[in-house]
Amino acid sequence: MLVRMVTPSARALVNAQVAIESFDLSPDGAWVVYAARTVSRGAYRSHLWAVRWEGGRPRRVTSGSVRDSVPSISSNGVVAFVRSPADDGRARATSSAPDREPQIWVVPLTGGEPRQVTHLPLGAGSPRWSPGGTRLALLAHAGPHRFAVGAERAGRSLTARRITRTDFREDGSGLLSRRTHLWVVGSRHGARPVQVTHGDFEVEQPAWAPNGDWLAFSADMGPDANIEPRTTLHRVAASGSEVGPLASLRGDAHHPAVSPDGRWVAFLGTDIPDPPQHTPKRLWLVPAEGGTPRCLTRSLDRSISCDAWADLVQAEDGQGPVWLSETEIGVIVATEARNIPYRVSLTGEVRQLLAPGRVIGAGLRAAAGHVALSAGVDRHGAELYALEGAGKRVTARRRALTTDGSGWQRRFPLPRWDELSVATARGPMQVWVASPAGASTKPMPTILELHGGPDGARGPGGTMDATYLAGHGYRVVMPNHRGSATFGSPWADALRGHWGQIDTDDVHAALDDVIARGLTDPDRIGVMGLSYGGFLTQWLIGVSDRFRAGVAENGVSNQVSAWANSYFGVHYSRRWKLGDPLSRAGMLRMWRSSPLANVARIRTPLLILQAEDDLICPLSDNEQLFVALRALGREAELILYPEEHHEMKSDGRPDRRIDRMERILAWFDRWVRELPG
Repeated sequence: MLVRMVTPSARALVNAQVAIESFDLSPDGAWVVYAARTVSRGAYRSHLWAVRWEGGRPRRVTSGSVRDSVPSISSNGVVAFVRSPADDGRARATSSAPDREPQIWVVPLTGGEPRQVTHLPLGAGSPRWSPGGTRLALLAHAGPHRFAVGAERAGRSLTARRITRTDFREDGSGLLSRRTHLWVVGSRHGARPVQVTHGDFEVEQPAWAPNGDWLAFSADMGPDANIEPRTTLHRVAASGSEVGPLASLRGDAHHPAVSPDGRWVAFLGTDIPDPPQHTPKRLWLVPAEGGTPRCLTRSLDRSISCDAWADLVQAEDGQGPVWLSETEIGVIVATEARNIPYRVSLTGEVRQLLAPGRVIGAGLRAAAGHVALSAGVDRHGAELYALEGAGKRVTARRRALTTDGSGWQRRFPLPRWDELSVATARGPMQVWVASPAGASTKPMPTILELHGGPDGARGPGGTMDATYLAGHGYRVVMPNHRGSATFGSPWADALRGHWGQIDTDDVHAALDDVIARGLTDPDRIGVMGLSYGGFLTQWLIGVSDRFRAGVAENGVSNQVSAWANSYFGVHYSRRWKLGDPLSRAGMLRMWRSSPLANVARIRTPLLILQAEDDLICPLSDNEQLFVALRALGREAELILYPEEHHEMKSDGRPDRRIDRMERILAWFDRWVRELPG
């Protein structure tokens, strides 16, 4: 069928997008169930779909004005999932109520009416079926209010909140008034959830033992988890009992997965005290009874993670290890701006499960000899794939199981996506260039788009912004400068203590290169970025006059105030060697890496975008820069998005995502596209 391509408006792109958010593979390997997010009447809807492993047309499992996600399939063909009411933009409930909070539901894989399992007043999430399909593990808030002064009463606010630890907030969650704990509930109708862990800590990533008797999980049980974070592994009986230690490293240990024979627990972790953000996460193995962990990927100088970023590829949970058999483990490795599945034997032999290609993997599942992968391939949104034909020395073939996640892109011109190698003082740097479909090689107005982290990497998976800007006649240049992940420890480690220095050198090298190739008009360059990319945008326009305009989103202008205002600022600043305000020398070091210190030199028109509820890069930081620019009489705008968090460009309310994109294009059209008269 011929599909007419149109110039992509922000509204058309956001409303057309289908995002595959999460999926599961049935224990017999016969079915894949996935959650697909769409936009309907200005609000998100997420529904579950099922597709056979052999292929065929996907079948809808759930429907309605709801957000269904995180499916888990039992051995007897029942799908557990999280259901939330769809946010239609109306005022949010002022008090918690079970019908407004996410709850666990179940539905037969073969079809039928869903049934609500939990009615917890503060909601529930992360369902995991026991191996026999008779019980569900889940995570839910529990315990008394951590900060309450005065009695909690419906319709009446607390007298005060008394806070004695710094781990009292989190982006996306706000105040952590209650801890998240592990619960177990029977599958029979009317069963009541039973809380099996207790204490002043957060439970994450529960994993069943194959006999169903116990579960492993990760938690940070330290005295102040936000100053000296260190997660460790634990185990607890499914009936509830004293929590026992399972494994710990000098750094973090997380994402446990119990082997099919129950003998081992595989997990991810770092064995360096106070590990820097970019320290490679390795695969470890520990006996199920506990003991000394053994590293299986010590020779691999790449992280087992999904550090190559593309916002057309989404996942709800971090990807941990997956047992392919009793002797092999599947992981996703971030390498050269790709996320590629690998297989690792219990003896430490590491091999690619899939040939590299332009693949941004986001999720991996295995059962009954079958392996399924969610991934974006070469500029496209994520799809689900069956990985077939992998042998001891042969990589697997990808066979598409879905077309929903990228089919919507056929309505719009797909940007050309080129991979360049640019010389720097420390060796070649990977740079991606998105250009309008069918564009010539003549110089064009160009936007330098900077990734966040900084321990992330821009890869070939495609982004909404690049699709939009290229569709309107811009080239988009995306460098993976020093500090970026996926290129080995020395490349990432070089940026520690040098923010605004070697990263600045590298991005200028990228621009010099595309200008020398004749791709970029040197008089029409804009710059944009989010998070660390927002910081670097603000920094660049304060030390250079080559940019006609900038757009900084959820950035950091003042490292001194961000140290305390960011919910993880204390240990984040320490691990990146940014300094701290606990001494004059440390404070001055932070100030030297603060864009606000250069504000008097900023002449570039700046659009500042800020999610109001962002606790990673808070509003206060960008208020300071905006007020300073206006006091100086400079061209600046500050746009605030209520109720939104750090990654609102991907998962914010649809109308706000549309507004954001339209403002970015209008700003660059005003200041970059046309030369002054």
